[in-house]
Amino acid sequence: MARKAKTLTHLDPAGRPAMVDVSAKQATVRQAQAECRVRFPADVAAQLHANGLKSAKGGIVDTAIVAGTMAVKRTHELIPFCHPLPIDGCRFAIDWHDARTLRIDCTVKTVHRTGVEMEALAGATVAALTVYDMCKALSHAIVLGPARLLGKRGGKRDVGSLA
Repeated sequence: MARKAKTLTHLDPAGRPAMVDVSAKQATVRQAQAECRVRFPADVAAQLHANGLKSAKGGIVDTAIVAGTMAVKRTHELIPFCHPLPIDGCRFAIDWHDARTLRIDCTVKTVHRTGVEMEALAGATVAALTVYDMCKALSHAIVLGPARLLGKRGGKRDVGSLA
């Protein structure tokens, strides 16, 4: 059986930008999980370990969770063709991946006609940007990324796996 060619969904028949019409889709449980990593220079990582992830600006992890949650809820204001969604759940897990790399995981859930991949990615990346902002006085050599979708459930197809 021949596979249908993939096409960009945010273009109308004339090739102009367009929001996807989801009105005919069934509302189902949708969930997505994304991560973004923050890599610190060795001396900065050592200082953060010693300070329990606190900076002169306050608790790094707590502030990142608040900022990431705000980004999840406002993704449609940041990305032009995202639908405004009711967010039923938003969870962050932030911990050391290795001695120099912080792993930020964001899982988002809704019951709607479109998925929450962009919300999960926005949450993880804005949380990472917040970590950078809170730590930039220590170094500007902090590296963000990769940021990636780990998995999604609901809709036409499931992708990846959710923890």
